[in-house]
Amino acid sequence: MDIVLWIIAGALAAAFGAGGAAQLLLSKERYRALGESQHWVDDFGRGHIKAIGTIKIIGVIGLILPPVVGILPVLSPVAACGLMLVMTGAATTRFRRSEWGLMAGDVAYLLAFAFLAWGRFALAPFGG
Repeated sequence: MDIVLWIIAGALAAAFGAGGAAQLLLSKERYRALGESQHWVDDFGRGHIKAIGTIKIIGVIGLILPPVVGILPVLSPVAACGLMLVMTGAATTRFRRSEWGLMAGDVAYLLAFAFLAWGRFALAPFGG
């Protein structure tokens, strides 16, 4: 189970690290131009988009770094819980915009973070 949880954490970290970096590095207009799935930015100001990107990067760091360095590895499932909240906000935005197919993807990410948090809190905790 430990290997499965590391694979899930790595895949989620790669996806959210790339997304967060894009939100931080690209202008709102360039980020929106990445695809139809990024049109949610129309509902937010530049500062909000940068803040969401920063939260994603901090969450990614929290997923991976604490267990790798062996300092407070419990922060990894806590970070997964935080990223669940981010995805709750994303799904809410999709709901408001009636973007049902895209909302399903956000819910899938939410469930993946929930599984990762549960896995690290209960199934295969670090040091356990």
